[in-house]
Amino acid sequence: QVQLVESGGGLVQPGGPLTLSCAVSEIIYGLRAMAWYRQTPGKERELVAKITTGGTINYAESVEGRFTISRDTAKNTLYLQMNTLNPEDTAIYYCNAKAITVLSTRDYWGQGTHVTVSS
Repeated sequence: QVQLVESGGGLVQPGGPLTLSCAVSEIIYGLRAMAWYRQTPGKERELVAKITTGGTINYAESVEGRFTISRDTAKNTLYLQMNTLNPEDTAIYYCNAKAITVLSTRDYWGQGTHVTVSS
């Protein structure tokens, strides 16, 4: 059973940095991309940043230039380095892995980690 475990969330002051990690329990066959999403109460989950296995990276416009997604394949871990945080970045952040095989397409999700940006 593949598990994605996020860590690194917490309370940070506006303008400060925070780095999230997502540890994947085992190799995911058919992995195509990994991503970070975030969600606030009453809103849909939104894509923050995505990195494909080919190295293509995409960011939401709201975080472009402030956030950096990266992946350490040796450690099977995904990261999200967040800089210049503002209160609008407050959300639950979720790690996602998308896998496509001949038989299926599957999304794996972590349990989420809370990020609060406040003074």
